[in-house]
Amino acid sequence: MASSTTFLVLTTLLALLTCQVIASDPSPLQDFCVADMDSHVRVNGFVCKDTKDVKADDFFLAANLDKPRDTTVSKVGSNVTLINVMRIPGLNTLGISLARIDYAPQGENPPHTHPHATEILTVLEGTLYVGFVTSNQNNVNKLFTKTLNKGDVFVFPEGLIHFQFNPHPDKPAVALAALSSQNPGAITIANAVFGSKPPISDDVLAKAFQVEKKTVDWLQAQFWGDN
Repeated sequence: MASSTTFLVLTTLLALLTCQVIASDPSPLQDFCVADMDSHVRVNGFVCKDTKDVKADDFFLAANLDKPRDTTVSKVGSNVTLINVMRIPGLNTLGISLARIDYAPQGENPPHTHPHATEILTVLEGTLYVGFVTSNQNNVNKLFTKTLNKGDVFVFPEGLIHFQFNPHPDKPAVALAALSSQNPGAITIANAVFGSKPPISDDVLAKAFQVEKKTVDWLQAQFWGDN
């Protein structure tokens, strides 16, 4: 009986540890693995640059994240400045990235997901109305929302649809987000559904959204640029 109990405890601990391991990018097996952007070898991530060629600038970027971004070029009134492995090669295998998000008055970062990362958001200036939607547990997609003010923090679980909206009609807002992946990815829901290349059949979308095909055709004709 004691042996069976011990086996059960060990199995449970192994399952918990496995869940922790797969919750973000794999842990590195060395101090760093600076991405070799010139390599033609394809792996899940990037090939490591030879350590003798690594320099301090591989871990540095003059990102000017203290400077406001232009939100007028976006239809949704926001501007996301992402700092990931594509901009800092030293982030390769380290499982983290960063983004500054600027919101115009009544601007938003529209509903989207990060397929590879959990996000933790900090409001630097202004007020944001934020939220995320759960998967269909018990056949219900539950919405969690919160109004955040300067200095507040909110977490968006990995892979779940979430958004941020600046409710003020005359004041901008700024937030800083940390993400648990060197390359979190982003799927903006409206863009992916109505702006895919080639387009999804309007028969499919009309049935899915329970609208007429002409409504789908109009939506697909809009410009769906990345934020």
